[in-house]
Order: sequence, then C-alpha cells, then structure tokens
Amino acid sequence: MTHPLNTIKTLKLAFVTRTASHWVSFIRLFNYAFLTIFLLPFQAVNLLFFPSRTSVINTLHHKLASHVLGLQIKVEGSPTKTKKALFVANHISYFDIVAIGSIVPGRFLAKQELSTWPVFGILAKLARTIFINRSSSSAVKQLQLIEHLLLKSERLILFPEGTSSDGRKVLPFKPSLFEAPIRADAIVQPLTIRYEKINGMPVDRRSKPLLAWYGAMDLLPHLWQSLSVGTITIKIVFHEPIRAIVFSNRKQLAKHCQTIIALESEKPNR
Repeated sequence: MTHPLNTIKTLKLAFVTRTASHWVSFIRLFNYAFLTIFLLPFQAVNLLFFPSRTSVINTLHHKLASHVLGLQIKVEGSPTKTKKALFVANHISYFDIVAIGSIVPGRFLAKQELSTWPVFGILAKLARTIFINRSSSSAVKQLQLIEHLLLKSERLILFPEGTSSDGRKVLPFKPSLFEAPIRADAIVQPLTIRYEKINGMPVDRRSKPLLAWYGAMDLLPHLWQSLSVGTITIKIVFHEPIRAIVFSNRKQLAKHCQTIIALESEKPNR
C-alpha cells in the first residue's frame, strides 16, 4: 500500500510541473506577441511603400520568433540563390512556417481558409501570404497567379500535401500547382523538415503528437501544450535544386519532390 506522504509528494510534484509548464507557455506567447507588435509598424511601412522588401522583416521576425518559442533550427545544405524559385516542403506543424521562414526569404502559399482565422489570418496577410483556393473552378486562376509571381522572380514556399500530418509518413503531393514552375521555367528546390529532439531527447512516436498538429486536433490547446515542452530541435534539409522544365509534366515533378522529401523525412531520429 502506498504511503499517504508519498501520494501527497507525487500530487505536489505533478501540480508544480503543470504550473511551471503553463508559465513557460504564457511567457513564450507573451514574448511572441510583444515581438510581433514591435515589428508591426516596420512591416506596415514596407507593405505601403516598399512591398518588395517585406521579406526582410518577415525573415527577421521568424528568426527572433524561433528563439522566443524555444526552437533550435539546424540546417543541412543551403537554399538556392535563384530568385525565380519554388521551395517545396513536407508539413507537420505550425512551427514549420517559423522554421522555414527564418532561413528562406519568400512568400508562403496557404489554403484560403487561413485568411479568415483570428490573429493567424492577420499575421499571414502581413507576411504577404498567397492564399490558394483549391476548388476546381479556381484552379486555372490560381495557376496563372503563381506562374505570374514566379515570372516576377518571386520566391515561393509550398506545402503540397495540402494539410499537416503526424510526420511519420509524407502524404501524397497534390500535383496541380506544379504546373506553374514548369511554365515559368523556374527552379524547384525540395526541402525536408524534421522534428528531431525535445530537450535533447529524440522525438519518437509517443512524443510526436506534442509537436505535430493534424486531424481533428484543436489548434489553441495543442499550441499551448507544444509551447510548454521545452527546447525543440528542428532540422531543415535542403535538397538539390532542379529546373522544373526538365520534367515533362506536373505529376512527374510532384512525384520527384515527394520521393526525395519522404526518403529524408522517414529516417529514424537519433
């Protein structure tokens, strides 16, 4: 039979641990909000007068935010210096945007629904995110928009799975938007994002749900929990850039990128 004093000690430890984790989440969210509000006037001026320079503030924001949120970013390889480029990545968490955005100056492509989300939608608009309507009736217009941006030497970032996953498997890539870089004769660079460690311990199947946001998970409770776990080590692997035009169609290009990203993504963490 467990001694009553041991039970009390266990309950006190659990209470202290929960309280400490709540404070970590609160402090990180507060610091992130302060950072965002501080940089907001600079971004607003850029949007009004120097829209081509907004990526400078965006990258700075993501770099500082990665420290504020406890993200340790490791990089293997390097992003292409070509301006007319489409970066293609797997998608696991909302932290993906901070991690990739801290390394790659560019504009994210996101689903149209994000534009209506409270707070997140406003932040996405300030970062000049391009919102994509994936309905069949809008497909031609969306394709033309992305082709036009690439021809203007924009650097774009795409999550072609269309949604986030638990990170164990890379979901099939939606090939429709891969037609744009072929038409624009742009460079496509696959990159793999991996969540490797939490507080120095390898991420495994049990701890992945603490970081990966997918399925029917509620965003805010999951975000609050993720912010409390400690230091998160994220590795970004930049693969060999390729000219999109060497592929005869968008499906081949999408499959090529998916295969490369999946091979790296599904390696076991050490």
